[in-house]
Amino acid sequence: MLGQAARQPVDAILVLGGSIRREIYAAQLARADPTVPILISGGSDEPCIWLIFQRDTAPMENVWIDPCARSTLDNYRFSTPILKKWNIHHVKLITSGNHRTRALALGRTILSGHGIWLSLELVPEAGRPGNQESKLKTTLELVRGLGWMVVSQMYQPHCQGLHRLSEIDLAAWNTQPYACEAQGRVSMPRRLKPLNP
Repeated sequence: MLGQAARQPVDAILVLGGSIRREIYAAQLARADPTVPILISGGSDEPCIWLIFQRDTAPMENVWIDPCARSTLDNYRFSTPILKKWNIHHVKLITSGNHRTRALALGRTILSGHGIWLSLELVPEAGRPGNQESKLKTTLELVRGLGWMVVSQMYQPHCQGLHRLSEIDLAAWNTQPYACEAQGRVSMPRRLKPLNP
């Protein structure tokens, strides 16, 4: 079953949070083929992603935001049920070189248990990434991932905040603090003052 999934064309893209460059690349992918759904898991503040897609005139209707993930394991814990619901068989993973080993090992461990093949596409980073990988961190996360692969056969969490990128309410976001990485080169809209300070 997994071998068959590996031979199928990519039918979804999973973007792991951790760098705005990944979201910039996702906008390019959305422009190239707006029919393939893109799931951004635990990424930048939502207005930053929205502004990137708007600036790059990339379609947003088939781009989904999963704000629940806080770790690489969470990326897969919350994205697996979404991908299964979408009936996905072959996912293209978007991450960075420094995150490659952990992201790929964890993703293949968890998603393969659900018949989903994971292929990898790396986004080049500029400068030194904020999150540094270590063998210990990768090993511990992989052990947790093996346990989760077993548990996820019986239980799958649901991210209550899942929504389309096109549904971002920029005015509401402008009433709270957020920041975009400088590498995103997005023009921040003027902040609105809260109605009840």
